[in-house]
Amino acid sequence: MKLIVGLGNPGTKYAANRHNVGFMAVDRIAADHGFSPWRDRFQGQISEGRLGGLRITLLKPATFMNLSGQSVGEAMRYLKIAPEDVIVLHDELDLAPGKVRLKTGGGHAGHNGLRSLHQHIGKAYRRLRIGIGHPGHKDRVAGYVLSDFAKAEEAGLEDLLRGISDGADALAKGDDARFMNAVAARVAPPRNSGSKPVRGPEPEKSARKAADDPPANDPPSLADRLRALTERFR
Repeated sequence: MKLIVGLGNPGTKYAANRHNVGFMAVDRIAADHGFSPWRDRFQGQISEGRLGGLRITLLKPATFMNLSGQSVGEAMRYLKIAPEDVIVLHDELDLAPGKVRLKTGGGHAGHNGLRSLHQHIGKAYRRLRIGIGHPGHKDRVAGYVLSDFAKAEEAGLEDLLRGISDGADALAKGDDARFMNAVAARVAPPRNSGSKPVRGPEPEKSARKAADDPPANDPPSLADRLRALTERFR
């Protein structure tokens, strides 16, 4: 049994924020791997299923970021699992967008969600650090993490989330190399793979998106889709 936790803030207001990329990642895993519908449990929402033969509970704490540890601690006690069986997916300012890193233990680096986890379950859990980049100055961090991903970032974010989902079974099993390869295959596919790239809009569409008044029949943005997904499973 593994508990995979996505960190974020509940509600449609925050659904497309950079700070909610952990929620986005577990939503994608649940959707792609046939997990159960989300339901309220452990001061949050859970979805259950299997990855690579392992029983998995996905958790999105509904306590807001700075109290995430309460929800995770309650789930761990009920499931009777140790911190080593917990994998936390969270945003990381110190990594560029599109980059991910796996880590066990360490400090919280000022991340309020990780700070809360340390208080409630200690430091021995696994982490998937999902890069969102840094705004350049510490005074801009709060506004930056609580703002939506920019339009120009959406294609790259989509590839990254798909890569995380592709490698989810390896992530659950602790096969770090295979997981990182799955992410890299989406984010930076081989140049001579013989297939068309997965990511990126067509040049003509890119030009339209740069305009102030895009056509009304453009597909919904990632932010719109995330908010719709949040409403669907509330």
